[in-house]
Amino acid sequence: MKSFSILAFSTALAVVLLAWPAQRLQASQYQEPVDMSGVQLQSQEQNGVSYVTGGIGIDESRAIQQVQGYNLHLTFSTGPENKYVPDVDLTIQGPQGQTVLQLNQVGPMVYVKLPPGKYNLVASRNGEQQLGAVTLVPGETGKVNLHWKQDN
Repeated sequence: MKSFSILAFSTALAVVLLAWPAQRLQASQYQEPVDMSGVQLQSQEQNGVSYVTGGIGIDESRAIQQVQGYNLHLTFSTGPENKYVPDVDLTIQGPQGQTVLQLNQVGPMVYVKLPPGKYNLVASRNGEQQLGAVTLVPGETGKVNLHWKQDN
């Protein structure tokens, strides 16, 4: 029994040590400088709601993830590879069903600044809808990924 425990511990330690360099690599790749020449992020406003959309390409994806001050982070993806998609029509509704924000052909990431509360999300892509809901609490960021099973 003692040899089994030693074997189990050794195996677990080996798995951790083998994965450690990969985790460090993944973390460091997001710390690399962003080439802003290809990045076209711009804060926009609709009905008093500020938002930014983008994330196409590695530099723009890294840049939008560094943007601060938006308490709702949405991502749109498709297929088994979770491929980001930039062609989503999005409606964010308040608790009484009123439209708070309506955007066309956005993504793959949308960051929004909203007051705390409950919101419903309706995202459409190629005629297929995905629904979501989020409750935003002060001091926290709501994160939602809306995913389509297949790329149409």
